[in-house]
Amino acid sequence: MVHFDHDDDKPHEECGVFGIYGNHEASLLTALGLHALQHRGQEACGIISFDGKRFPSERHMGMVGEHFGGDLRSRLPGHAAIGHNRYSTQGRPMLRNIQPVYADLASGGFAVAHNGNLTNARKLRHDLVRDGAIFQSTMDTEVILHLVARSLRANFLDRLIDALAKIEGGYALVGLTGKKLVGARDPVGLRPLVLGRLGEAYVFASETCALDIIGAEFVREVDNGEIVVISDKGIESHRFAPARPASPCIFEYV
Repeated sequence: MVHFDHDDDKPHEECGVFGIYGNHEASLLTALGLHALQHRGQEACGIISFDGKRFPSERHMGMVGEHFGGDLRSRLPGHAAIGHNRYSTQGRPMLRNIQPVYADLASGGFAVAHNGNLTNARKLRHDLVRDGAIFQSTMDTEVILHLVARSLRANFLDRLIDALAKIEGGYALVGLTGKKLVGARDPVGLRPLVLGRLGEAYVFASETCALDIIGAEFVREVDNGEIVVISDKGIESHRFAPARPASPCIFEYV
């Protein structure tokens, strides 16, 4: 059995997340968005896309510009993608701790990336391992993945809502399935997440600078306790928790 030292993955004060649905240059636009968010994390970066059948992905140590260029559209094809810049305050940098994370669920593939801290992640991980879950990393993000996978709810959205109801802390996340892009924000809005539009495509990002670099229009902020779902049917909003008074993290102003 492999044992991980949980101190390898200390809390992140800032990371950058980006997601886009509805543009066949999704991976290239995601790389540009992550480049604009580079100040939020310089330790590592990752992108996963969906090409209609598969979820090709790349994860690298270092800066976005060092890895995501050239023939990126052929390496990571598809009309939808999510990406992440990693920043950690302590701990050893490792490939296994680079987001996004991905799993083949009974309902199909699911990838997720998040910015923030889950304050009850250690307990949730303990309970999941006790029940037979096998973790490949020390990231909080993988806890979210396991919670979605183990939910008994009927459809993906309900399973995600079920998972978010179990986690505590401040976070903004983007998730990708074969049919949907989702963005969600914690009930008190500790971590930022904005929604934008680029032609017929929709975009999620940690900051509006990532919208600006690709020429996307700012639509609005994702609300506290809200899940926004993007699909071929358009855009939907669902509330997974009552919005509480906004309490953004002070590091977001640094």
